[in-house]
Amino acid sequence: MEKENKMGTEPIPPLLLKTAIPLMLSLLANNLYNMVDSIFISHMSEDALTALSMASPVQQLMAALGCGIAVGLNAAVSKALGEKNQEKAKKTASAAIFLGICAWLIIMLCCILFVRPYFQWQAGQNQRIVEYGISYLELCMLFSLGQMMQWVFDRLIIANGKSMLFLATLGTAAVVNLILDPILIFGFLGFAPMGTAGAALATVTGQGCGAVLGVVLNVRYNKDIPIWFTVKPDGRMVFDILRVGIPTFIMQGLVSVMGIVMNMILYGFSSTAVAVYGICARVQNLAGIPVHGIDNGLIPIVAYNYGARKRKRIDESVRWAFIYAAALTGIVIVLLELFPAPLLALFDASEAMLSIGIPAIRILAAGWLVSVFGFVIGTTFQALGNGGYSMYVTVMRQVALPIGFAVLLSRTGNLWMIWIAFLAAEILTIPLVVFLLGKTKRMVLNQI
Repeated sequence: MEKENKMGTEPIPPLLLKTAIPLMLSLLANNLYNMVDSIFISHMSEDALTALSMASPVQQLMAALGCGIAVGLNAAVSKALGEKNQEKAKKTASAAIFLGICAWLIIMLCCILFVRPYFQWQAGQNQRIVEYGISYLELCMLFSLGQMMQWVFDRLIIANGKSMLFLATLGTAAVVNLILDPILIFGFLGFAPMGTAGAALATVTGQGCGAVLGVVLNVRYNKDIPIWFTVKPDGRMVFDILRVGIPTFIMQGLVSVMGIVMNMILYGFSSTAVAVYGICARVQNLAGIPVHGIDNGLIPIVAYNYGARKRKRIDESVRWAFIYAAALTGIVIVLLELFPAPLLALFDASEAMLSIGIPAIRILAAGWLVSVFGFVIGTTFQALGNGGYSMYVTVMRQVALPIGFAVLLSRTGNLWMIWIAFLAAEILTIPLVVFLLGKTKRMVLNQI
C-alpha cells in the first residue's frame, strides 16, 4: 500500500480509457444477452415479448439494490485506497458482501409476495402475458444471489483499477447466457422447451458463473483489498456504503417505478406499444454503453484523487469523461437515427410495431444524446460522496418530468407525443445540473 496507485499518477486520458473500455465491452456483453433474450422471446409471440417488457421495471428494481451497494462500495473502497488504509478497504469489502446477501433475501421475499399480483395488475385479463411474465420473473428473483454477488465482486476489481478482470467475469456471465438461451427457450440438445422460464434460467446461471469467477479473481489478483466476511460487519463501513448507495438505489428504484407507470400509460394505447417500449429500453441500454462505461471508469479515479486531495486530476478526469462520452454516444445515436427499421426487424416486428417503433427510437435517441451531460456530472457527485445531488438529477430527468409530461401528453391521443416527454425532460434538467455543479465546486472541490 506504500506504492502510489496508478489512479493517482497515470495520465488521465489513457487511464480513463483503460479503465472504461473493458467496462464498455463488459456492458456490451451484458446488454447483448438481454437483447438476445428479447429477440428469442419475440419469436415465440408478441405476448411473450410484452411480458418481458412488463418484467423489466422489476428487474431494474432488483438491479437497483445491487447497483446501490456497488456504487457505495466503489466510492468507499477507492477512497480508502487513496488514503492507503488497507484495513478500512478490507472491512468495506466485508460490509458490501453482507449487504449483498441481505439484498438477495429481500428480493426473494418480494418474489413470494408480489410477483403474481403485479402481473395480474399490469396485464389485466390477458392471462397469456400473466403466465409468461410469472414464469420468467420468479426464477430471476428467487435465484438472484449470483447477480448481487457479481455486483459486489466486480466493483472490488474496478475500484483498484483492474478492469480487465471485470471483463472476464461479466463476459463469462454473458457467454453462458448466450449459449443456454436457445437451448432452454426452444428445447435443443434434448432439453424440453421452457419458453420464458428458459430465458430466466439461462440468465441466473450466467450470473452465478460470473459471481464465482469474481470471487476467485479477487482472492488471487486483487491483494490490495483482502476478501473477508463476517455476519457482524463494521457499522461504520456499512454506513459509508449506504450513505452513497441509498440515494443511488432510490433514484434507480424510482426509474423502475417510472417504467411501471409508462407501461400502464402505453397499455392504454395497445400491448404493442408496451412491447415497443421494452425494445426501446434495451436499445437505450446498448446506446448508453459508452457513457455508462466512461462513468464507471470515472468513479474510482475521482474518488481516489478526492481521497488523495488532487484537485487538478479530478477536474481533468471530468473534462475527459465529457469528451469521450459525447463523442462515442454521438456515433451510436447517428446509427440509430439512420437505421431504426432494421433494428426492429430483429424482433420480428409487425407493421403495427414498425409504425410505433421507428418514430419512438428516433425521438428517444435525441434525448439519450442530451443525457450525457447529466450522466457525467451525476457520476461526479457520487464519486465525491454526494449521492444526494445525483439522486436529485436522476429523479428529475428520469422520473418526475418524464411521467408528468407523459401523463399530460397522453391526453392528446397521439402516441408519438409520449416519446417527446423523454426528450423534454432531458433538456429541462440541464439548469438543475449546472446549479448543483456550482454548489459542489464551492463546497467540496474548492476546499481541496
